[in-house]
Formats: sequence, C-alpha cells, structure tokens
Amino acid sequence: MTQRQGVPISVLDLSILREGATSTDALMQTTELAQCADTCGYKRFWVAEHHNMPSVACTAPPVLIGHLAAMTSRINVGSGGVMLPNHAPLVVAEQFAMLEALHPGRIDVGIGRAPGTDQRTAAAVRRSEGALGAEDFPTDLFELMDLLGDRRFDTTIGDHFKATPAASSYPKIFLLGSSGYSAHLAAKLGLPFGFAHHFDMGGTFEAAEIYRSRFVPSHILSEPYMIVTANVLAADTNEEALWHAKSSRLTGYLRRTGRFLPLPSADDAARHPDIAEAERMPSSRIVGDGEQVAEQLQQLVQRVNADEVMVTAVAYETSARVRSLELLAKYW
Repeated sequence: MTQRQGVPISVLDLSILREGATSTDALMQTTELAQCADTCGYKRFWVAEHHNMPSVACTAPPVLIGHLAAMTSRINVGSGGVMLPNHAPLVVAEQFAMLEALHPGRIDVGIGRAPGTDQRTAAAVRRSEGALGAEDFPTDLFELMDLLGDRRFDTTIGDHFKATPAASSYPKIFLLGSSGYSAHLAAKLGLPFGFAHHFDMGGTFEAAEIYRSRFVPSHILSEPYMIVTANVLAADTNEEALWHAKSSRLTGYLRRTGRFLPLPSADDAARHPDIAEAERMPSSRIVGDGEQVAEQLQQLVQRVNADEVMVTAVAYETSARVRSLELLAKYW
C-alpha cells in the first residue's frame, strides 16, 4: 500500500448536551468548535441528525449548517448526516439547494439511511410507521441526486420539480454508513463514501475493501474517495487526555446499556460506579498527547487507505475540545 501524503482532516460534531447545560450551550459549543476548525485549516465541519435524545441537541442539521456557514469563512459545512428515510427527498433537496445558494461551494450533504433515533420517534418524525421507510432508501437517494443536479436516473421527479429555481452550483453528495450496504451502494453509484468508524461497531476495513474493489467511475468521481471518521481526543499530555476522555468513555458505555444521559464532567465520571467497566470496554478511540494522537490517526488512515479523515472530539470542557483540534492541526 502506498503511503498517503497530505490527507485532509475534518471534524464531525454531535452537539452533545453536557450535564447541567442547555441546548443553547450545546449549540454555542458547536459554533465555537466550527470557528476553531475554520481557523486551524480543517477541510469540513459536519453535524449530525438525532431526534428525542437527551444527550444530543442537533435535531435539524440544515438549520445548524446555515448558522455555522454564516459564522465561518472558508470551511465546508455539511451533514454527517441527514437521515433520508425521515424526509421527503424534495424537502432535503430544497433545504440544501438554498444553503448552497447562500454559501456557494461550501455545502456538503452527507446522507444516511438509519433513523437517527428509536423506532417510536422515527414514526412520529415520519408521521406514519410505514411512510418513508429504509427499504425505499435507494429510490429516495436517486430522487435527491436528480433534484441536486445528477440526472443519471429516470426518476421523473426532476422533470416536474426544481430544488431551487436557478441553481448556479449544487452541494456535493456523500453517502454515509456503518456497514457493507452503504459501501456497496456508494461504489455502484460512483459517490464519495464516509464510514462511521467512530461508532465502534467494527467492519471498517471490510467496508473500505468493498468500496474500493467495486467502485464504478462516474461523472462525479473518476476514482474512489473515502472518508473515515474517528473518535479522537488530544491534550498537551497523555494524562490530561485520559482524564478528559473519562466523560465520553462513560457515556459510551452507558449508551451500550440503554442509558442515554447528558455528558458528565470528568470529575463526575471518575466517581461513577461504572467508570472502571467503561474504561475496560474495548474501543477504537484515539486518546493521548497531540503528537501521539496524530501518529495513531495516520496509522488508521494508512490501514483504511482513506482519502480523508474526520474526527469527533468529545469532552465536557469546551476548552479541552478546542485544544484537541488545535493540537491535532499542529501535528497533522
């Protein structure tokens, strides 16, 4: 495998709600991180769609993307991702076409097929248990691509509707996933692909092989383009990084056991009765001083043969998250 030089680095943020904080606090923290990423030279800043979760404040990515694009100057801003089964393709196309018109060349639309919530909430979002189901995902995706300028498919929707009356450019579409299914589909369609390695569910290297070996060139891409995400926290010392990581290690463990709670402080996490078990749980996250984290992240890039890496840094203190991005940018 040839060594990749100059692989771009980007950021994924979930607008995580901290214990004792408000939704406004969470969204302002996201804004501060986006501004830091913009200043430090990161390529993209993406936000995710989640519903009815006590620990996540971003329920409407297009709204937050518009705000973040206005509060930054050069970085691409997008969704990581919009859960397409929750929405009519025309609505998503209109939202992102408008964002692109406001911020030409800076908008990405990352698309996923999971609901981003539990089934009961998904039914409420979709207004029907049967409407807009995941089984319709390929058709919905083709319609969205059609509406956003990729007219390869005979969906007919593009013959009757326009996402915006006079587009001068379109947002770039990325297909996202955490399984081989999305890797297959992205390869077949010749789309850029993002794999959720930060989910800690395995399958990263298998999905990368599927995507690259089955990639079919398109007018969008002549060669595969894969983004791998990683849960990363860097600090000035290894000990400091491990301390701040206690918050996310604990919440990750609690989520695995069905407990979705706001992010605790490192102090509270350290006193939690489950912290020892949480820190024993196997994890793909990368934690340490800046140089060590950059080296381990580069190793992940080489193993996956990734074209871009996207990091999510979770800590209770905003200053710790900002410092993580600054250090990673320095050593990357």
